[in-house]
Amino acid sequence: MAKICVIGSSSMDLVVTSSRRPGAGETVLGESFKTVPGGKGANQAVAAARLGGEVMMIGRVGDDAFGQDILNNFKANAVNTQNVKPVTHSESGTAHIILAEGDNSIVFVEAANREVTPEYVNQAAEAIRNADIVLIQQEIPEETVVRVSSLCAEYGTPLLLNPAPARTVPQEVIDNAAYITPNEHEAEILFQGMGPAEALRKYPNKLFITEGSKGVRYFDGAEEILVPTYKVEAVDTTGAGDTFNAAFAVALAEGKPLQESIRFANRAASLSVTKFGAQGGMPTRDEVEASLS
Repeated sequence: MAKICVIGSSSMDLVVTSSRRPGAGETVLGESFKTVPGGKGANQAVAAARLGGEVMMIGRVGDDAFGQDILNNFKANAVNTQNVKPVTHSESGTAHIILAEGDNSIVFVEAANREVTPEYVNQAAEAIRNADIVLIQQEIPEETVVRVSSLCAEYGTPLLLNPAPARTVPQEVIDNAAYITPNEHEAEILFQGMGPAEALRKYPNKLFITEGSKGVRYFDGAEEILVPTYKVEAVDTTGAGDTFNAAFAVALAEGKPLQESIRFANRAASLSVTKFGAQGGMPTRDEVEASLS
């Protein structure tokens, strides 16, 4: 089994389904409400485990009911929680999600995730050293992302940076990352002053821009390649990007070629949107492989 170390956020998602989003100062009637475990880091850890990875999560939760539910969910999905410590002085992170008009809008409250500090990561450095690949996102402090990138460079562990939510990233992180997977909006912020084509050519076989229903675009050193996605009827798009990144990490860690890894990740992501919930729709390895055959 490929060893995947995921460093990032864990939260409880508070999900409202509505026919449309409210405007400023407006109240609309919702159709349903659910609480489901989420957070980009936790989503990617669960997705990677379901896809056959041996997953170690590095993160924080609050010392509260949501925190215990998050830990229980990790264990139910065979994610190692040795490095997910409760924080006594802060509540668990929460994401407040509105599903409407075929898409989602999200407000994320970091809370305990702010405590995923460089010092905390240093205590779990052995997990980074022993991993086949490290997967990180940006719902944790920027200085932690920088520290993780340095540790990966020091240990020779490939780093997959999923630069979401969108913010600028220090050049040293970009240099230290083996793979970077922004969407189109994130790529604009990450590579200011460069168009997509220029950025792709500057980082061949390293930068992979996800383009939603179109697919994933990258430059292989000779030509720009678009790996198309799979057409499905979307029920809930929450977590599709997390599923893609987890599946991409698993495939790369297993030594699959780039295009095959992207196709595997595209298929996993397409299956994830056919069910409700960021984690609820994440497919198993068998489901992805059966749909590719």
